[in-house]
Amino acid sequence: MAALGKVYLIGAGPGAADLITVRGARLLAQAEVVLYDALVTPEMLALCAQAELISVGKRSGQRSTAQTAINQQLVECAQRYQMVVRLKGGDPMLFGRADEELRALEAEGIEVEVVPGITTALAAAAATKQPLTRRGVARSVAFFTSSTAPGEPDHPALPATDTLVQYMGGREAVGTATRLLAEGRRPDLPVVVVENCSRADQRIRRLTLAGLGEGLDATDGPVLVMIGEALQLRLHQPV
Repeated sequence: MAALGKVYLIGAGPGAADLITVRGARLLAQAEVVLYDALVTPEMLALCAQAELISVGKRSGQRSTAQTAINQQLVECAQRYQMVVRLKGGDPMLFGRADEELRALEAEGIEVEVVPGITTALAAAAATKQPLTRRGVARSVAFFTSSTAPGEPDHPALPATDTLVQYMGGREAVGTATRLLAEGRRPDLPVVVVENCSRADQRIRRLTLAGLGEGLDATDGPVLVMIGEALQLRLHQPV
């Protein structure tokens, strides 16, 4: 029986192909097979043109490959290939379901290495030139999502931090704004919405908590919503 291959969980970063790490790009160029997310761009996949490409995309609100099927595909690929890459948008260890994939691979005795990527919150802060912390104003940050596991409450408690960053924001962020306003947060609290972060069609919108509570217009790509006093525009900062 052939020896089992090794699986690399690699973070693709927020979108732009040149924001992947040097290690991630090097491993992609050596991969025999790459299982990639829906948010991975064609430019990123060009870095592994030699590999067999398998789409296992998961998009909120759309039909996608079930996680159990992805786990099984990873195991089967490690049984056939020596170098397998699971390419995930952002960072594998943050909202990337890495725990489920690690458990499935480890249960079969398959070696795994995790290669971190730039998570979208940090890329969005860079794109907007808007630090998520500010001395004397914001000393804590929470990354969260409205997605819950079966059996969990639909609306878990919001983090009690100075800056809130909601992944997969979109429509869910409107509900977040409504809840924060009901908790007594200021209606004019700054909000920054970033769609398609780091990509050619990136879109940045600045509004207030009250404005967010009134709704967001339709979006075509992944949305990240940042809320907090640290998002206040600097005196000479371009909009």
